[in-house]
Amino acid sequence: MSEDRLFVQSLQKGLALLEAFGRQPGELSLNELAHLSGIDRSSAQRMAHTLLKLGYLERGTNGRGYTPGRKILDRGFDFLRSRPLIERATPVIIELQRMTGERVDLSLFDGTTIVYALRRQSKRETFYATLVGRRLQSFSTAGGRACMALLPREEVNALMLRADVRPVTPKTLLDPDAIIARIELARREGYSVVQEEMLIGEVVVGAAIAGQDGRPVGAVHIAGSLSEWPPARFASRFAPLAIEAARALGGGSGLR
Repeated sequence: MSEDRLFVQSLQKGLALLEAFGRQPGELSLNELAHLSGIDRSSAQRMAHTLLKLGYLERGTNGRGYTPGRKILDRGFDFLRSRPLIERATPVIIELQRMTGERVDLSLFDGTTIVYALRRQSKRETFYATLVGRRLQSFSTAGGRACMALLPREEVNALMLRADVRPVTPKTLLDPDAIIARIELARREGYSVVQEEMLIGEVVVGAAIAGQDGRPVGAVHIAGSLSEWPPARFASRFAPLAIEAARALGGGSGLR
């Protein structure tokens, strides 16, 4: 970035301050913000003051620390309403959740990661599984693996080299060869199944949404409980529905 004459380093520092909350949620002191964002305390103080005045930071309950400001939600709203895929997917995801009675999600593919953009809940949920904007590693999610299965094999290998391969649960698959084998299985079957790799007791099927060029833009996920569904039965019941929904959303004009 230092060789990019159009790159604004001061803007990078301000955004790094906001991104610090992704590493450590909750109230953060100025020293913690500086440490987590990797900038000096003086710069952090100026950036924090500016972001506070603009509403992108707010004071914590003790009046000294900082938390993300409500203004950030405005930008999330701007993103969601500007994406034709999300608008088109909303009624599809709502109907799919009604039909299945299980949690149904729409994720957007972002290379080594996916980001949840729509989430329709079932009767049993954990807090983080209800939030849009959550970013997870593609290699360990059903939708992410289904998306990777639409890419050329050399591109999959390159993504795996850049992936942040670390466990989320004790059952997260970490062996690159085993992960690539699951991606190849998704390439053959048209969907992926993940068991307990992101949440203990959960089974998820995912089908990729392809753009007009055949490349992945997102995925439809259906998640259930292993206490209610044997994995093979869950996949046979819900994978066709996920595939049908993904195909209905794929290849449309204005798809982004």
